[in-house]
Amino acid sequence: MAALPRVTLWAWERREDLREANPDKFAVAYLDQALTIDLSVHRQPRLNPVVLPSAVKRIAVVRIETTRFAVLDDVARDETVDAILTSAAEPGIAAVQVDFDAKVSQRKFYRNVLFALRRRLPAELPLSITALASWCSWDNWIRDLPVDEAVPMFFRMEPDRRRATAETSELRVREPLCASSIGVSTTERWPEGMEHKRVYVFPDRGWHDESLTELERRLM
Repeated sequence: MAALPRVTLWAWERREDLREANPDKFAVAYLDQALTIDLSVHRQPRLNPVVLPSAVKRIAVVRIETTRFAVLDDVARDETVDAILTSAAEPGIAAVQVDFDAKVSQRKFYRNVLFALRRRLPAELPLSITALASWCSWDNWIRDLPVDEAVPMFFRMEPDRRRATAETSELRVREPLCASSIGVSTTERWPEGMEHKRVYVFPDRGWHDESLTELERRLM
């Protein structure tokens, strides 16, 4: 991951034009597909275009969601891994990122997916995951996952804030996998201590309404 620019722009499921993004300063992590698991695994490829500079480093993001009827067995594991590998196989991808807010009951399944995925990915391709802030603080069940980084998401985190005790009110990062990166949004307060981390930035209103120049001023 250290070979990528320090700042990564998240591009979620909306039309985005990022042709003005400087490839020397920004990477782009774009939602490539969403997987919904119920009785089987359903794939939804990205619907809206994202326009990027040809030289920009691209991270393919796969979002995983489940329904109340989800069957999280070995078949679902294999179908999930197969689907993620299609994103990893796109030409020019610099890394793959998996985004899954796994519940406690889903953690064994998620672990199995990540271990199986890592075995089948090219050895040189980095594997990133997003992480709830609590996973990186007092609930560090991710400590031995086979990933290159876990990005703690310090935005839209009300459930984590409600669970935090007085001693962990700021959800201090303790897990080493989470130490090198952080996820923030353009409209919420940023934590302190971001100077030496890889920063992922989520645009709450889309990049067409956000200024990359202003983002550079805040971060660089």
